[in-house]
Amino acid sequence: MRAAIIGAGLQCRRRAPVFVESKEDKLVAIASKEFPHAEAMAKQFGCVADKSWQDTIKRDDVDVVINCTPPGVHAEISIAAMRAGKHVLCEKPLTRTIVEAEEMLKVARETKRVLKCGFNHRHHPAMWELKKRLDAGDLGKPLFTRCRYGICGRPGYEKEWRADPLQAAGGQFIEQGTHGIDLIRWFMGEIAEVACMTSTHYFKSQTLEDDGFAMFRTATGGTASLHTSLVQWQNLFSFEITGDEGYARIEGIGATYGTETLYLGKRDFSAPFQDHVIQYRGGDISWRDEWREFIAAIRENREPIGNGIDGLASMRIALAAYQAEREHKVLRVSDFKEGA
Repeated sequence: MRAAIIGAGLQCRRRAPVFVESKEDKLVAIASKEFPHAEAMAKQFGCVADKSWQDTIKRDDVDVVINCTPPGVHAEISIAAMRAGKHVLCEKPLTRTIVEAEEMLKVARETKRVLKCGFNHRHHPAMWELKKRLDAGDLGKPLFTRCRYGICGRPGYEKEWRADPLQAAGGQFIEQGTHGIDLIRWFMGEIAEVACMTSTHYFKSQTLEDDGFAMFRTATGGTASLHTSLVQWQNLFSFEITGDEGYARIEGIGATYGTETLYLGKRDFSAPFQDHVIQYRGGDISWRDEWREFIAAIRENREPIGNGIDGLASMRIALAAYQAEREHKVLRVSDFKEGA
């Protein structure tokens, strides 16, 4: 596959190396409104730099567009790319509004293009192994899930697009928390109810929250909690799930989050507590494996794992959580009304 990346920031730096490692796929172009950034990235990864994404999506030598821009322009760029005949991998959150996300899915159907949301966390090896074991029945019926996901914010955060309500879909809760919501759905099934509390604890010069906590109930009666924060001070990722036959916990996802480690245990009322522990060493392969899943879906003419429908569902849950907080109640996700 021949790809172009729109946006030359952090996500570009994470996704572009996949093409350096690939013997089959090629990175053709990187486009950014900050052209010097595009030039620097293009020089590093051996492709051309474009000043205009509008020109990039029209290129005949591009099959796939990877949209690494802020959510405020996700819909515009992704829809234009699909109408230009390109498949699209768009970063999360999928868009800023439900209306925009629904339009993206509509265009994907009309143009018969594959639309994927950037949910690379599904492709961490510990997460993949856990999903296989859960689906095989090793943990029994899933009962509850907990996810904690936080980073140490940085000086000047209020000047970044993530703190701009015109560009971001929301604050830390939806920005990083979308990954947690997606994982909870993937493991526990559809989320039916939500309650939420968000705060601005430290980064008070921005209007969007730096901390968010939510509780969920699934359609089958399972429960889950999610806490995501910019004021973690030490980067943290922890995901655990308990079933009626056993439990599992993932700590770390590599790099500053610590060694990716999967703990597995069984329900036993009499034996000593003991875990089977698997550690995954080496670099972060989730970006590579997500890309491989995406191009496999294109070639097989099917929906990818972590598709546009999943992106829309996670957005709806996150935005319903915000509404639940505003109304000080537990809200059924089906009762969510955009703008309420």
